[in-house]
Amino acid sequence: MPQGLWIVIIIDAIIVILVAFAIIGQFINLYIQALLSNARVGIFELIGMRLRKVDIRQIVFSRIRAVKAGMDLSTNQLETHYLAGGSVPRVVSALIAAQKARIDLNFDTACAIDLAGRDIFDAVNTSVNPKVIDCPNPSQGRNTIDAVAKDGIQLKARARVTVRTNLQRLVGGATEDTVVARVGEGIVSAIGSAESHKQVLENPDRISKAVMARGLDAGTAYEILSIDIADVDVGDNIGAKLQEDQAEADKKVAQANAEKRRAMAIAQEQENKAKIEENRAQVVLAEAEVPRAIAEAFRSGNLGIMDYYKMKNIQADTSMRSSLSQPPKPGQQQ
Repeated sequence: MPQGLWIVIIIDAIIVILVAFAIIGQFINLYIQALLSNARVGIFELIGMRLRKVDIRQIVFSRIRAVKAGMDLSTNQLETHYLAGGSVPRVVSALIAAQKARIDLNFDTACAIDLAGRDIFDAVNTSVNPKVIDCPNPSQGRNTIDAVAKDGIQLKARARVTVRTNLQRLVGGATEDTVVARVGEGIVSAIGSAESHKQVLENPDRISKAVMARGLDAGTAYEILSIDIADVDVGDNIGAKLQEDQAEADKKVAQANAEKRRAMAIAQEQENKAKIEENRAQVVLAEAEVPRAIAEAFRSGNLGIMDYYKMKNIQADTSMRSSLSQPPKPGQQQ
């Protein structure tokens, strides 16, 4: 074989070796770190992850942390969750925290919670360190829960709810807003069932006991540990205000009925006046027939002149007697 050909072959081999070292060199550091941590990751696995555009540093470091914590999570599991859009470091951190706290949480459940958009690490932390929720939430513009006892006195209450995360119900479970709403409903119901507001002021814990007995954490992502009444203040006398409003409404109804009766009386009076005028008109018409009847009696011979004068004298005498029987008008002499 010619010497020139050997030189070409040697040069090609050196180039291939340099290219191989260049490709492998970017993975060798991670490979050695994983190997020394007893979390071995193969070179070809690293190359495959790079070709699949996976963050190999995130996967390798997450596997090292899991192995060091005593969990054998394969690179395939971590890579699958990464490609699904999850946060691998957060899931691994949550699993480590759950293991140290002796909380039953497996990798699949942690991945499901993370992919559901929940903060898995915060959920585990809340399981270990319960958090306190203000009821009502001041950020929603309300500072107290207002309710009215049976005696009509309004009470303004504030409560603090201690909860911890229920990891088994975190996916599909109701959020904090539901817990706050249910606790608020329970407080209103407990105060409303009290015979007197004094009973609530004397024993605020009766509200807590009544609310806790309702099982308000059912279907939520939390377990209610305690409900503590932070403050109870006396508000307005709602019962008295309602009675006052009712009395005012009754007064207006009575006034309306009185006005209706007055209007009906006025209408009846006007109707009676019209009837009187109608009767007077009929009397005038009847009186107008008298001269005609007298004239007819004269023509028919049924009435003589002396009879007519006697009738006139009787009418004059009746008129005089009527005028004498009437009292004198003011300013007139007797």
